[in-house]
Amino acid sequence: MKYKVIRTDTADALIRNIVLYIAEKFGNETALEKLNDLEASILALGDNPYIGMEPRYTVLKRQGYKVLILEKDLVFYKIDDERKVITVYAVVDQRQDYLSIIRGL
Repeated sequence: MKYKVIRTDTADALIRNIVLYIAEKFGNETALEKLNDLEASILALGDNPYIGMEPRYTVLKRQGYKVLILEKDLVFYKIDDERKVITVYAVVDQRQDYLSIIRGL
């Protein structure tokens, strides 16, 4: 059964930051391609929520996060099997200190 995929305001803001950064550095067309790729990958979680893996940090594992690795980006999400909902909490560049970002949620 297909899961509903929702994003938090924080996830939306982080996606916006990534796209704006790419637009500034590489142009609007590249930024739109990146946005489309991110959107498609996130929506694909609805069909296959367990495609992500457990995060390497124990604190994130204990909190129930899964992580989807997309080239340079990491999508942190949780699965609610009872409600058939996937909540995306953050999308970050893996070169960032993402543990601090996730802990701040």
